Amino acid sequence: MSSSAASAAPSAIPSEVFEPPVLAEVVRSGFVESHHRGSLVVLAADGSVELALGDPAAPVFPRSSNKPMQAAAVLRAGLDLSGERLALAAASHSGEAFHLELVHTMLAEHGLTADDLRTPPDLPLDPAEAEAYLAAGRVRERITMNCSGKHAAMLAACALNGWDRAGYLDPAHPLQQLVHQVVEEAAGETVTAVGTDGCGAPLMAISLVGLARAFRGFVLAEPGTAERRVADAMRAHPAYVAGTRRPDTWLMRELPGTLSKMGAEAVQAVALADGRALAFKVDDGATRALGPVLARTLRLLGIDAPVVDRIGHAPLLGGDGEVGEIRATF
Repeated sequence: MSSSAASAAPSAIPSEVFEPPVLAEVVRSGFVESHHRGSLVVLAADGSVELALGDPAAPVFPRSSNKPMQAAAVLRAGLDLSGERLALAAASHSGEAFHLELVHTMLAEHGLTADDLRTPPDLPLDPAEAEAYLAAGRVRERITMNCSGKHAAMLAACALNGWDRAGYLDPAHPLQQLVHQVVEEAAGETVTAVGTDGCGAPLMAISLVGLARAFRGFVLAEPGTAERRVADAMRAHPAYVAGTRRPDTWLMRELPGTLSKMGAEAVQAVALADGRALAFKVDDGATRALGPVLARTLRLLGIDAPVVDRIGHAPLLGGDGEVGEIRATF
């Protein structure tokens, strides 16, 4: 290479580029095949940071882990929801029959129909439900999309307040401005970016520390506040938040007082009844790492229960047998 070419070559990659730690690894036949890096934070009961891995102060899109805050916003907008309806407003539902029936009911109660939804047509989120759905000859529908409960609640709040329903997903819409406010108040920090979620709704970026702080605040909020009403509804009706075959449901059902909500791209937030909380994101978005990382974090918090083992069990299959596992590394 000539000296002139050498001088024009790009500089070497800086040696101090930050690389998040490995939170989980994939082990196949005793060989470590893949790594999943990410960031994680654990808050003590008093709200202080007890454990931090990676960069939990950096902004992330919490995806559906923001849904409790979105549900609190519709309550602040005056919509009177409770019980299963409020749990479904904060849900990423599996598309089971009881989920879809209640979404239809919630829409009808406010003079709305599934045609008013602006969720993208989709199959049920739960693979078993999706197979049964397709076997029955059905096609993708807006109401089947896992966020339809949230959207039904948003539309109902618009109908109640006389707000524009066609543009209810516009970030400048009064409802979405209220969501923005609730997210910032709950997280205790400024939203650093606004994007569009998979369901089409505005998505607010906050840090993992802010996300854990929000979940802690919902659990410890005064009874009767919008935040506490959402937390209580989710914990009382966990199957409506997720589904019968989903870890969020198992955790809230089997560890009383726990608030749990996962989000797409491998985000998870949990608050325990005593105010301890956690939030993490796997950088590559691999949801297969969620269970092992969540189980390990709960064990570090001293939670020893069968549901933790169930959530953390992530076998790797080869042919007809189990040949490895996905396991946490911290």
